[in-house]
Order: sequence, then C-alpha cells, then structure tokens
Amino acid sequence: MESNYLVVQTLLGYEYKDIFQYLSKVGLNLMLAALILVIGFWLAKRISRLIGKVLRKSSTDEGLVTFLINLSSITTKILVVLTAMSQLGIAMTSFVTILGAAGIAVGMAFSGTLSNFAGGILILVFKPFRVGDSITALTYAGNVAEIQIFNTYILTQDGKTVILPNGPLINNTIVNVSKLEKRRIDIVLPIKYGEDAQQVLLLVSDTIKQNKAILKEPEPAYFFTDFEANAGKLTVTCWVKNKDYNEVHRNLSNAFFPWLKPTEA
Repeated sequence: MESNYLVVQTLLGYEYKDIFQYLSKVGLNLMLAALILVIGFWLAKRISRLIGKVLRKSSTDEGLVTFLINLSSITTKILVVLTAMSQLGIAMTSFVTILGAAGIAVGMAFSGTLSNFAGGILILVFKPFRVGDSITALTYAGNVAEIQIFNTYILTQDGKTVILPNGPLINNTIVNVSKLEKRRIDIVLPIKYGEDAQQVLLLVSDTIKQNKAILKEPEPAYFFTDFEANAGKLTVTCWVKNKDYNEVHRNLSNAFFPWLKPTEA
C-alpha cells in the first residue's frame, strides 16, 4: 500500500502540500487581481473627475476638458487591466506581441474611427473652433455644444443636435463666424432707375445711425454696384459685435423692405 502511494507521489511530481500551496497562491493572486480591478476602476473614475475639476477651475477650453477626461479614464483603465493580468502571472511580453498583432488588424478594420480620434486631437491642438462657437461645416451650421474624442456635437438654430465625425470635419472647410469679435453685415438694395437715389441714401443712412448696436468703427459704407437693365444695386455694409449679428440683420432687413436682396457677409 505504501509502495503504491510512493508511485502515485512520484508520478504527480509533488506532494499534496505542494498542491495546497499552489492552489493557495492561485487563489491569492485571483483575489489580488480582482482587488486591483475594483480599486483601479474606482481610482480611474476619481482621477478623471479630479482632472475635470482642476481644468475647469483654470478656465481651460471645455472641449479640451471633455477630451482629457475621457482619455485619462480610458488610459487608467487599460493600465489597471494590464496590472491585474500581471498579478495573475500572465507574461506581458507575449501579451504585448499578441496585442500588437491584434492592434494592426483592429486598426485596419477601424481606420475611420482612428481617423476621427486623430481629428479630435488636431481640433483640440489647433483650435479651429471652441465650445460655444458658431460654425458651418460639412453642410451644417450651428453652435458647438461638445467636442469629444471621436465626434463633435453642434446645436442648430432649429433645435437639432448634429453629430459630426472629427476626421472628415478637420479635413474639410470650416467657417467659424465666432472667431473674431466683430462681423460685417452686407445688404444689397435694388434701386430702380428714376428713383431719387439721394433720398434713398438718406433714408438708409438714418436707419443705420438709429441702430445703436451698429459700430461707429469701421464706418458704415454705401456704394452702387452691378448696374442691370432695370435697376442698380446699392450695397450697404456695416459692422456689429458678433453677438448682435442676427438681431441687427433682422432689424435692417425689415427696415429696408421692399428693396431688400440679402447676401452673405
């Protein structure tokens, strides 16, 4: 009987106490790995919140704040997972090799997503627009509500939220009407031949002068262009603060009716 036990012990290559020690070690590593995941994910959440709080106190651009919060959360969670796997005894060298090969395949499959990620970084670095700016891009116009890692959200004047992918967005024309403090209003009035042009000019200039939102510098300008068969065109230009553009444009449009033919500023 004793000889049979010795044979079994020899075949197994270790004693029962070694099995117990091995299982204890595996169990302890599993517990530590689970603890690392729980504490690490909690810390990732706290760190991202702390980063957002600090950046907002320093008056950092809101788009950059959102981007860094998401980036820090994802990066911290990846490090936590790698640390937990290391605690379980998984060799990081082989894992990194496998991850690299998988990364190439995933990169090819999600090239558009990676392009959007790169576009998000470029937007935050070069700042063609900020949160709150009014822009026209990819045939959509609205105010920038949020800049995320992959997409930019704009709110249109009719209350729609448009999600623009950052890749195509940064690689196409962007018109930012909020970049400068002042904006010019251009209005073209058709004046029929035979009308008293001087009287029209007087009425137009009085209307401009009465509007307190119109800036004195640069001065408003009035000039005739594009003489057609039945009428000439009186171009009126004036400058306003960006925030007053829509209201002043509407007021002048109503005041200059019925001659009005509006054009883009």
